[in-house]
Amino acid sequence: MQKVFIKNTLTGEKEEFKPIVEGRLGMYVCGPTVYGDPHMGHARSALTFDVVFRYFQEIGYKVRYVRNITDVGHLEDEENDAGEDKILKKARLEQLEPMEVAQHYTNVYRAALRKMNIKDPSIEPTASGHIIEQIKITEDLISNGWAYEVNGSVYFDVVKFSDEHDYGKLSGRRIDELMEGTRELDNQSEKKNAVDFALWKKAAPEHIMKWPSPWSVGFPGWHVECTAMSTKYLGVPFDLHGGGMDLKFPHHEAEIAQCAGATGKMTCNYWMHHNMVTLDGQKMAKSKGNFITLGELFAGDHKLLEQAYDPKTVRYFMLLSHYSSPIDFSNSALQGAEKALKRLGESWKRINEVDTSQFGSSPEFAENWQKVIDEMYGFMNDDFNTAQTIAKLNEISALFNAISNNQIDLSTIDKVALDNLKEEFSNFTFDILGIEFEEDGSSNNQNELLDILGEVRAQARAEKNYVLSDLIRDKLNALGLEIQDK
Repeated sequence: MQKVFIKNTLTGEKEEFKPIVEGRLGMYVCGPTVYGDPHMGHARSALTFDVVFRYFQEIGYKVRYVRNITDVGHLEDEENDAGEDKILKKARLEQLEPMEVAQHYTNVYRAALRKMNIKDPSIEPTASGHIIEQIKITEDLISNGWAYEVNGSVYFDVVKFSDEHDYGKLSGRRIDELMEGTRELDNQSEKKNAVDFALWKKAAPEHIMKWPSPWSVGFPGWHVECTAMSTKYLGVPFDLHGGGMDLKFPHHEAEIAQCAGATGKMTCNYWMHHNMVTLDGQKMAKSKGNFITLGELFAGDHKLLEQAYDPKTVRYFMLLSHYSSPIDFSNSALQGAEKALKRLGESWKRINEVDTSQFGSSPEFAENWQKVIDEMYGFMNDDFNTAQTIAKLNEISALFNAISNNQIDLSTIDKVALDNLKEEFSNFTFDILGIEFEEDGSSNNQNELLDILGEVRAQARAEKNYVLSDLIRDKLNALGLEIQDK
């Protein structure tokens, strides 16, 4: 079995992965809070760990991949447990039930990821479906002396915990710096210290999403949700925890403290954090006006976009950077990726049409290209370096083109070695990296078909045949295509 090395955020070192159970990987990744359309940051997180998922499966591991859905408890001010619940706010603004909001954006999120050929996780638990587990962890933390109840809410005692544990070791934040940087907010006077975080919050009478608990009718804190779901399905400790670097503090730091306080054990053995997506060097954010959703990206429906970009292109574009490096978005970069992906696909198509009867037997050819295959495994084993792996795929692609164009003496090509090279090219491209090529004319045909359906539906509406027009709309919605009448 291949030896895989992972940059462990907790230690800052690149470490050989050693599973808790031989041949098995338990991986937990923080999923989205479902109150808005998925964006490029969501895609990067899902794609990063999709590659990890695929690669470990490819090299023989049995993987249990858990990625959660946060549908309650994520407040607007994450660091201070303040503000309105993000989903409740969206529901109030749109006059919908909170679970209606959560279900809609969960569906949109899943549909967008599938367009990018991102696999579904093994388990996709929701926070609202694991209230009992969250209450149990909170009870254990109170019993162990690491949490306290006041006025129906329960808080984790960060200062007390930090006296005996290395709180902040994941994010590099120290408790004295946190104490100096905190500010007093409404409803925080009941905390012993401003740095303490909520495990359970007593709900106001008008609060919709709430559950009974030993302390009050309320709702869980955001951080305890992931501790409950990860440990329920993967045990304590488990192998690998992933997420965005923006989650290191306070979310992942809180997870480590909660797990240690409740169980006396570390959450997991390895932490992986991917970097952000930027635009002209700045993190994408709604407040800055440079925020692009995946739906806008796929449709070209944004003022910053020069065209629509196929989900296959977006996936390939993101894989051109190592997960720990920022991805700086630009139209030129995406257009370059689009052309590169097309060239890669064309070389694959052409090599499969070549007559191999003139090929000979060449130990030198076999040895040289086996080295390239070994290098690709080496790059993936070295902290999942997709960028370097794709560079080698392009090197193989250049060989395919040279053979197709008769630029090489075909008698110097080892047929068995070339077949093996084609097999590994296919393996890395399609199975490990999940790259897909557009079939000839398929994109145009699909667009033409959608245009026809749109015309039929418009005609049906003009004739007041709403049964037919609604049927077309519902069928397209089921395929992840949203129809808007304007």
